[in-house]
Amino acid sequence: MTVRIDATKLKALIAEIFERAGCMRDEAERIAMRLLGANLTGHDSHGVLRTSRYIDWLERGLFHPGRKVHIGFDSDALCILDGQYGFGQTIGEQAVRLGLDKAAKSGAAVVALNNSGHLGRIGDWAEMAAAENFVSIHFVNARGSVLVAPFGGAEARISTAPFCVGVPRADGPPVILDFATSIVAEGKVLVAYKGGKPLPEGALIDENGNFSTEPAVLYGTAGPDAPPGERNGYGAIRAMGDHKGSGLAFICELLGGSLTGNRATGQANEHFANGMLSIYLSLETFDRGGGFADDVTRYIDYVKSAKPINPDEPVLVPGDKERQVRAERAANGIPLSDDAWLDITNTARRVGMEEAEVAAIAAPLA
Repeated sequence: MTVRIDATKLKALIAEIFERAGCMRDEAERIAMRLLGANLTGHDSHGVLRTSRYIDWLERGLFHPGRKVHIGFDSDALCILDGQYGFGQTIGEQAVRLGLDKAAKSGAAVVALNNSGHLGRIGDWAEMAAAENFVSIHFVNARGSVLVAPFGGAEARISTAPFCVGVPRADGPPVILDFATSIVAEGKVLVAYKGGKPLPEGALIDENGNFSTEPAVLYGTAGPDAPPGERNGYGAIRAMGDHKGSGLAFICELLGGSLTGNRATGQANEHFANGMLSIYLSLETFDRGGGFADDVTRYIDYVKSAKPINPDEPVLVPGDKERQVRAERAANGIPLSDDAWLDITNTARRVGMEEAEVAAIAAPLA
C-alpha cells in the first residue's frame, strides 16, 4: 500500500527530526530540502527514505552536524577539500560554492572533495551550478559501500559510482544527466525492500551468478523489522550497460575516489564517505560567439523531433522526466510505501517526537 504526504509538510517533519537529533535548524532544513527534492524529482532512492539511515550514522558518530570543509590545497582554479565527515547536504553545497567562485574568476575550476557524508542526489549540485550559468561534470565514489559487481563478476567490488553532467540553458530549464553507474542505485533496492517500486529484471546478481530482483540478495534475510544492511547479503547490484557501465564505474572510482584522496572503494567495513571530483566551466568564458544557447535549443528540438516508438510517450532529453514528476508530486503529494512511512514515523519517535506531534506536522493525505 502507498500513502501520499504533502511535500511541504513532509519537508517540515524531516527538518524537525534532524533538529531533534542534534542538527542546527538551518542544517536540518537544508538536509530536509535536499532529501525532499530527490523525492520531488522521482529519485526516491535518495529521498526521505534515507532519514533513518542518516540518523543512525549520526548516533553512531560516523557523521557530524555543523561541519565545514577543510581546504587542503588552494589555487586560482583548483582546490582539494576534506569534508570532515559532515552531512553531504552541507559539505556538498560548500564545495560547489568554492568551485563556482573559482570558475567565475578563472573560467574553469576543478574541486576534489573527500571524506564527505552522503552527498544525496548529485543532480542537486549540477542544478546549483547551472543556475549560475556554469556547465558542471561530477565523478563520484562511495568508499566503504561495496555494492556493485563488475562486468563478468558475481561479487561486489565497486560502489554505485554516480556520474552527473549539468548544462545550463538561457531560455529553458537546464539539461541534467544524473545516474548511478549500476542498473539501480542502492536506495532503489532499499525502496523495494520497504515495499515500494519493484526492481527491474536482472538488477541484482547472487553469489552463484544468477540474476535476481529480490532485495534479500543484497540485504540478507534479517527480517522487515531489522535495519536493512547492504553488508548482510551475499549478492550485488549489477553494473549498467554491461562492460560499458562497468568501465564508467571504474573510472568514477579512480577519479572520484583515488584522485580526490577519498580512496577507491575497498573493504565493506571501511568508514563510508563520498568522494567527488567536479569540473566547472563558465559559459561567460567559453561562449565567446554567443551561440551556445541557440545551439543547445536547436539540438534539443532536433532530438525530440525523432519519431517516438509509442505516440503517447514523446522522446525525452535528460531532465524532462524529473520536471514532469516534480509537477505531479508538488500538486498531489509524495508517494511513500506504508513501510517507508512507518520507518520515518518510527525515526521521529526515536528522536523524541510524540505520535501527536508527527500527526500535527505531517499526516497522510485523505
